[in-house]
Amino acid sequence: MILFLLRRLVTMIVTLLIISALVFFIIKLPPGDFLSNQIAELRAQGEADSVAKAEFLIKQYGLDRPAWEQYLVWIGVMPGPNGFSGLLQGDWGWSFEYDKPVVDVVGDALWLTLVVNLAVVIFIHLVSIPIAIYSATRQYSVGDYVATFIGYIGLATPSFLLALIMLYYANRWFGVSIGGLYDARFSGEPWTWEKIRSLLSHLIVPTVVIGLAGTAAMIRRMRANLLDELGKQYYVTAKAKGLAPTRALLKYPFRMSLNPFVADIGNLLPHLISGSVLVSLVLSLPTVGPILLAALKSQDQFLAGFILMFVAVLTVIGMLISDLLLALLDPRIRAGGAR
Repeated sequence: MILFLLRRLVTMIVTLLIISALVFFIIKLPPGDFLSNQIAELRAQGEADSVAKAEFLIKQYGLDRPAWEQYLVWIGVMPGPNGFSGLLQGDWGWSFEYDKPVVDVVGDALWLTLVVNLAVVIFIHLVSIPIAIYSATRQYSVGDYVATFIGYIGLATPSFLLALIMLYYANRWFGVSIGGLYDARFSGEPWTWEKIRSLLSHLIVPTVVIGLAGTAAMIRRMRANLLDELGKQYYVTAKAKGLAPTRALLKYPFRMSLNPFVADIGNLLPHLISGSVLVSLVLSLPTVGPILLAALKSQDQFLAGFILMFVAVLTVIGMLISDLLLALLDPRIRAGGAR
């Protein structure tokens, strides 16, 4: 198991290095960048002082160097100009659009993104697993048809549209705004128990909106997997030997049907971030999705690069969690990892 874990950690490091190179060079592909575009506009407007500041930032962060040197400086393996140390040293760079360090721009958005994603993942699994078990064990019953119908509605309804509908009717029927992740009076205030309570109450709506499609998809997939496992000989034999139906279900078919979903944890995290950008805009959620969208549009390379690397780190950590859980669930994986 230790060798299995070490191999996964080495794979994570190599994967992150490859992703960092792809992220950096893809961001650099469009012609120009934020500062060069800004310099062109400022020169056209005759603002010499602002042009001098932009040119100073270009030299300070080494943006006048070749692209490969900029990449090595950005990740922190080559000394940067004027004390810029790179990602590996904890220096996330400067946001040219916001004119302040990236760490100040993302701020609470990073951990609020983690909170929202964790809540969505928990919601998807807590809701979909019981419904899928019910549908599989009571195939073609009224409850199975109802769950199937709700699943199709969840898959067919765009998340941003559901967010707009909930915003409208919450305001019309109850006269309240369900946007944001806490009350407006807590904006910019330090975290207190009252602000945390406001966060927990506001978390319900985005969790349901973002997680509905994933829940519907998981219900359909797990129902199909369970039905396949319930028809296999080992389950029939276990029941024939007198094992209680519930225990036989949970010990064998249910456990085997979990493998594909555990393996998808790593893919689920980045999908939630990228897929919830429109929902975050509609519900005014202070997560990294809208910040990333704005950074990519303005070619704010340090801000966009850091957020994309943050998503990549979430992905590889999710993959590691998936591998470890699969090794615990399936002895065949442990046996394969021991060789």
